[in-house]
Amino acid sequence: MITVDELRPLSLFDGVGDDQLAELVAHGTEIAIEPGAELFHEGGDADAWWLLLDGAVDLVRNVGGEDTVVRRMDLPGQWAGGFRAWDDGGRYLATGRGARPGRMLQVQAPALRELSLTWFPFAVHLIEGLYSTARSIESTARHRESLVTLGTLAAGLAHEINNPAAAAVRAVESLDTAAANVLTAVQGLAAAQVSAEDVATFDRHWRELEPSAVGVDPLDRADLEERLTDWLEDHRIERAWRLAATLAAAGADVSWCDEVADAVAPASLGPGIAWMASTAETAQLLDEVKVATNRVSALVTAVRSYSQVNRGEHQQVDVTEGIESSLLVLGHKLRGGIVVTRDFADGLPSIDANAGELNQVWTNLVDNAVDAMDGRGTLRISTREVEDGIEVTFADSGPAVADAVLARAFDAFYTTKDVGKGTGLGLDIARRVVAERHRGAIALAREGEETVARVRLPLG
Repeated sequence: MITVDELRPLSLFDGVGDDQLAELVAHGTEIAIEPGAELFHEGGDADAWWLLLDGAVDLVRNVGGEDTVVRRMDLPGQWAGGFRAWDDGGRYLATGRGARPGRMLQVQAPALRELSLTWFPFAVHLIEGLYSTARSIESTARHRESLVTLGTLAAGLAHEINNPAAAAVRAVESLDTAAANVLTAVQGLAAAQVSAEDVATFDRHWRELEPSAVGVDPLDRADLEERLTDWLEDHRIERAWRLAATLAAAGADVSWCDEVADAVAPASLGPGIAWMASTAETAQLLDEVKVATNRVSALVTAVRSYSQVNRGEHQQVDVTEGIESSLLVLGHKLRGGIVVTRDFADGLPSIDANAGELNQVWTNLVDNAVDAMDGRGTLRISTREVEDGIEVTFADSGPAVADAVLARAFDAFYTTKDVGKGTGLGLDIARRVVAERHRGAIALAREGEETVARVRLPLG
């Protein structure tokens, strides 16, 4: 049974009367310290105040997937927790684990608050103001960080969607002309009284074309078009230069033209070439529309997956899908000199998590890596199954990071970026989501020629 006489020698209670100490003891509970036993847990609600009477308690934090003792409480009068007496959102900063047999006085936060208000009302108001100001500053900064991130993503997505949308519009406008050309070519076939056998030959030959010439060197393309123009003019085919460009884009060459000429009647060749060229052009434009609209659809799907619209707080999450959607959303930042390599494990199990929050983590890690590489380098992303969970690794080839920077990388408001380019909250948010919201671990280290961010998450 704890007594007032045990508390009186503690310097913590200088100026506190015996009656007040008696009230504190009456509201408290004696808790035995057993080596290895956990008294309170990192990230949990700090709803109790713990005062050491004798023995020892290790304060442990999970760093990089490993438990690290950050402090040992071994002097009577040392205390921890109780933050919810002043702040409704207060959480334990470390795990309290018994190191040597002893005792602690545990007082619940509401009781501690009431006693403090009775004994030191002015001090309580000062403490509350301190917590309120700190939380307001942090909340404003985080809100600002979210708005900046949202604005960046919105601008990037607008750019991503604009390109395929504009391509689709251009292709649709060209289709009007191409369709008219097909009808004119069909009329030409009829006017020349091309036989059914020759029409079948033309149809077979244009279907054999593959746009292999697409993407070749512009000079090589120009040479090919010139050779096709000469061939068409030699065979007295009208609009030779126009047809040559279309045929070259479709993958035709002079030898293909010779095969067609050898297989049909001479009178059928001109109308047939015109029909094949217009038909191939129409097919190409339809392919362009298909590619462009598929790209827009993929972006919309990625945004829905990224934002997790209409999804519950926690559900079974495919981590690989979340990473891919984040990469697609950040596509505007990954162009130019950034090479992304993927090493995703087959059959990776789903985990119980908040998908939207995890996507924030992947976005922050990719964004940090791109900034570290200054827009040029290799980003290697890998996933694998580990004991009781999964591990996700983001490794960038950026310059070496000082140990002092790595040690503070996850501190709130710490940033090495120029003024106006960062708030120092990206990695802090990632740490909170991984460690506090998902009971996982996140670490940043220099490994060989890479800076590696490693995230471990439990399955459930």
